[in-house]
Amino acid sequence: METVSTVRAHGGTQGVYKHASSATGTEMVFSVFVPDHAEGVKLPVVWYLSGLTCTHANVTEKGEYRAACARHGLIFVAPDTSPRGEGVADAEGYDFGQGAGFYVDATEAPFAGHFAMWSYVTDELPALVAAEFPADPARQSIMGHSMGGHGALTIGLTYPERYQAVSAFAPIVAPSQVPWGQKALAGYLGEDRAAWRKHDAVALIEDGARVPALLVDQGEADSFLVEQLRPELLAAACKTAGIDLTLRIHPGYDHSYYFISTFMAEQIDWHAQRLTA
Repeated sequence: METVSTVRAHGGTQGVYKHASSATGTEMVFSVFVPDHAEGVKLPVVWYLSGLTCTHANVTEKGEYRAACARHGLIFVAPDTSPRGEGVADAEGYDFGQGAGFYVDATEAPFAGHFAMWSYVTDELPALVAAEFPADPARQSIMGHSMGGHGALTIGLTYPERYQAVSAFAPIVAPSQVPWGQKALAGYLGEDRAAWRKHDAVALIEDGARVPALLVDQGEADSFLVEQLRPELLAAACKTAGIDLTLRIHPGYDHSYYFISTFMAEQIDWHAQRLTA
């Protein structure tokens, strides 16, 4: 692991790091905020998965999470959204290819060689963070935005024993049923829709996946709400399954980091209640 930069912020250290990933076969960049702490203490970890077109930098620069994380003593980790670089497959449009990994392990050419974001986020990067930072693997939570909200929900539902809290901002809750997800899942996983179900939060719940509670914040003025996000589908699935979903619809808010930063501290507080209890 190589340190790209570190700065002091909110009584902690905000760093950006890079390493050679065995999962993706590329160099990967990620950011980590570590609040000040006593020597030898292990801290809970909040994972944040970003949305389409984003890198680690979007939430790091605009997410406004550091004060809340410092207050609660939480490490905050933000990986990239896909492999990148020369020789990495790409596609036209912002919603597929580089910058749009959708947190799956691709099985279809030409993406299967590098696009292993599920393995990267659930296995390789957690092991690296645990080795290099004062992180407590027994206390982890996960959150994300849009495509990253999809990733947070599907990963949290798949590994409920690992993540004590799961939340999202404007997530793609049912990618099998919306254009963004149909394009990505077909391109990365092929046309067998049965293979899509483990990467679809609503389908996972229908198939028996359970977590105690979910928190979702959604802007009512989000231009992607009706066609791509469909939070009502998650609400219906959670009601049927008996999952305690808190779905907060915020009038006037859109899909941007103005929206995310407004409610970030409240989501961090929600995670902290479950990580530090």
